[in-house]
Amino acid sequence: MTRKHSNKSNRTGSAEKTVKDIRRATRKNYGSEEKIRIVLEGLRGEHSIAELCRIEGINNITKKVGSNSNL
Repeated sequence: MTRKHSNKSNRTGSAEKTVKDIRRATRKNYGSEEKIRIVLEGLRGEHSIAELCRIEGINNITKKVGSNSNL
């Protein structure tokens, strides 16, 4: 005897997949030149790291990882 999943669980799985697909499609992708530009702006020191992240829309976790790395 096999059990079928309820429609509710199928809809929930489908909704989660849809949300993940939308997030993946709307995520900003930085090209090589853009990454270099952002790093150079950070090294110039014209803006604080927090300010630069706000300007570029970079996540706080990315900011923490970038500021902890050694050059």
